[in-house]
Amino acid sequence: AAVVLTGRRAAKLDEVAAAITAAGGAAHVQTGDLMQAATAPRVAAWIERTLGRLDVLVNNAGLNVPKRRWADLSAEGVDEVVGANVSAAFYCVIAALPLMRRQGGTMIHTASWAGRFVSPLSGPAYSAAKHAAVAMSHSINMEECTNAIRSTALCPGEVATEILDKRPIPVSAEDRAKMLQAEDCGDLIRYIACLPPHVCINEVLISPTWNRAYVGSVNRL
Repeated sequence: AAVVLTGRRAAKLDEVAAAITAAGGAAHVQTGDLMQAATAPRVAAWIERTLGRLDVLVNNAGLNVPKRRWADLSAEGVDEVVGANVSAAFYCVIAALPLMRRQGGTMIHTASWAGRFVSPLSGPAYSAAKHAAVAMSHSINMEECTNAIRSTALCPGEVATEILDKRPIPVSAEDRAKMLQAEDCGDLIRYIACLPPHVCINEVLISPTWNRAYVGSVNRL
């Protein structure tokens, strides 16, 4: 597959594209802020013009804010969280659907453990946004399954990525090593994308074996 990478940080995208190319793959970079409604249509138009089709959409953009508790949450923080985790995903789906309806396609949306379980750790805005992402994914299957389009809500527990740097309480290197790694999620996304067209995994809940949410609960017993 040819991979098209979209995000705000060109240097990060170029780094991933170089790794794909070095491994013998084909990668293209289309820099843009997916929280802006015009970005996804622009990238979709480039894909149609340059590659002619779109078979897989991976909605992985997302963020959280440090001031996430109700006592600290601001309207600006809510807008940022909802914009990155909900609006951006919707914009990408809306842009991708016309291309995918021609030959079918697969959509995989990185939701979160917070998309199924409400926790003060994630904060109300992030929990609500990820619940919305899960609902969005299921609704795509309801309306688009007859167009051979399938959608998966991927709900991982803690993953050792840069989003942890926004945690109000720092996460130790020891704890990060026990979490899911980006490669774990990548392997699962690839597996879902490579399933036969007649198979749809509607939702996946995945966590580290050493689950800090469970460990904390057990320690309080």
